[in-house]
Amino acid sequence: MNALANLYYTIHNALFPRLQYLDGLAPLALRLYLVPVFWMAGTQKISGIDSTIEWFGNPDWGLGLPFPTVMAYLAAYTEAIGALLLFIGLATRWISIPLMITMVVAALAVHWDNGWAAIADSSAQDVAARLGAAKDILREHGNYRWLTEKGNFVILNNGIEFAVTYFVMLLSLLFTGGGRFTSADYYLSKLFPNMA
Repeated sequence: MNALANLYYTIHNALFPRLQYLDGLAPLALRLYLVPVFWMAGTQKISGIDSTIEWFGNPDWGLGLPFPTVMAYLAAYTEAIGALLLFIGLATRWISIPLMITMVVAALAVHWDNGWAAIADSSAQDVAARLGAAKDILREHGNYRWLTEKGNFVILNNGIEFAVTYFVMLLSLLFTGGGRFTSADYYLSKLFPNMA
């Protein structure tokens, strides 16, 4: 058993310390994954800001949030500007905080009542029945082949899964920063070492 443990740690210590030179790739991957998510969300809110404000404020069919105008502008511009900052890796830790707050608000105000899953389990009997009925209607009254050539139909559950996933990714960036060799933050810390 001791020989096996020694072999494990020999391999471990020979391999993983070398990865430190590439440790900026993981934060880069997280940042680049999140960029289109927040860019699309933010720019869609901005382009339809009146509808966004109405949705944020309406208690009957919307979110019923207080100060909907302020909240809509804050969410929209945090997401859009946040996407740009994540893209270049500038102020990564700082922008992670308001983006995490938007994910908490989204999870609680929009997705919470729908449970965990973002997409409903199509193997569940009631979901499968609904999906089958929708497909039958589309086959009979629509061009089903054209409708499905880019992907299969699913039933959106709209649970908290994506909001929590993005929150966890942002939490990681809060602790790691933008990444060594892969972010503007890294190069600025080299230009201004006394400020870092």
